[in-house]
Formats: sequence, structure tokens, C-alpha cells
Amino acid sequence: MAELRGGNLGPYDLKGRVAVVTGGSNGIGAATARRLAEAGATVVVGYNEGAGRAATLVAELHGSGHLALRLPMADSAALKAAATEVAAKLGRCDVLVNSAGTTRAVPHADLEALDDDLIDRVLTINVRGPIATIRAFLPMLKASGDAIIINISSLAAVTGTGSSIIYGASKAAIDTIGLSLARVLGSSGIRVVSVSPSAVLTDFVPGRSRETVEKAALASPLRTLTEADDVALAVMSVVTHLRLTTGVAILVDGGKHL
Repeated sequence: MAELRGGNLGPYDLKGRVAVVTGGSNGIGAATARRLAEAGATVVVGYNEGAGRAATLVAELHGSGHLALRLPMADSAALKAAATEVAAKLGRCDVLVNSAGTTRAVPHADLEALDDDLIDRVLTINVRGPIATIRAFLPMLKASGDAIIINISSLAAVTGTGSSIIYGASKAAIDTIGLSLARVLGSSGIRVVSVSPSAVLTDFVPGRSRETVEKAALASPLRTLTEADDVALAVMSVVTHLRLTTGVAILVDGGKHL
């Protein structure tokens, strides 16, 4: 019989722990990096093309020892090399936040505009990339013995809405991947949770206006604009307090799903 661990875990202490945030130079990733650093974690701010933003953010983070590191979702070999660098420089990884992603607004009825290049890019960045990142950092997460993987997903995975059909499909895929991984990694002391916002006031969707995000917020029961730090706070609550939660998606949508 497997060994039973005791409960009454208390809040997850981030002091002395290392958190890796992909897509960490902007938007939800950057807000999450700030919150993790404030709570005492050493943070790896992952970026693809935003090297300058990542370096600026690292310099601003609370505490010391933080690292800006290129984590390109389309390059599995580079992700593995980055994990090796984290191991060499920081020695561990306890929290992995998969925040990197991509999309383009395409009307759902316009299948001609949903071209193969967009489909391939979204599935590579939003699905294959997080899997490759988890694979690269998994030895350190297992060595932690008390680790968590958080995938930034979307309400679109539940409702089939969002910026495009393929975007919602990619987030549904990452939720299913998280469900499967939660089942098989639990015995290694690793939790896996999706945090799923509705429309967030960032520049993530090219060309999406503030008016569009406000309109979506007005259609939700709470009628509250969702900003990047609201999602970061949800991530923090999953990391620090929802200690026995795994294999689920936490909606951050103002009740939009109702």
C-alpha cells in the first residue's frame, strides 16, 4: 500500500523555492512573476522575443537571484537546455507556470480564415510547448517532492468561444493534459491545475480593444473587468492555499460561464 501523507499542510511557503514562469515578460505571466517574487520565491522569467521586457521585470522584482531566460515554446531542445541551466544556476524548480501562448482573432464561422498555418502555430505554442516544458522540468519538479504545475487556460476551453475555434480547442487540450498528468504525477507530490480566465485586459489578442473586454465583463454576473493581476492572484491562491486541489480548472471569469 502506498504511503499515506498527513494533512493539515498549511499554506505553501515560497521562501527558498524556485518558480518558473513561461511567457513571463508580459501580461498574466509578468503579473504572476511579481506575485511569486513578493511571496518569497526566486523567479525565472521565461520569454521568447521579449528579452528586454524580461530583463526589466527581473530588475524590478522583490528579492534577489531572479533570472530572465529564453523559453521558446516551439523549440523543445531549447526548453530542455533552459531547464539544464535552471538546474545549474538555481538547483531546483518547485512551481511551473505555463503562461506562454498565442492566438489570432478569427470569426468562428469563417473557416477559410482559420488557415493551416494558424492552426499549426496555435497547437505548437499552446499545446506542444507546455508539454515539452513540463517534460524538461519534470526531474526537478519530482525532486521537489511538493511541487505544482499551473497551466494558464481559458474559459474558451469550456464554452467553445474565444478568439478562434483553434484557440479554444488548444485550451481544452491543455485542460485534458492537466487532468491526465494530475492523475499520474500525484504520487510524486506534484499538483496540476488549470487557471482559466475569460477576456483579460492585456494585449494578448492582437487588435482586441478595451471596449471589447469591457463588453465581455458587463455580460458577466459580477460585471467586473478582469486584469492580469486578478489572474495572478488566482494562481497564487492555487499555489499557496489550495494544497489538496489537483486535476481541475479554476475559472476566473466573473461568473461568465453561468
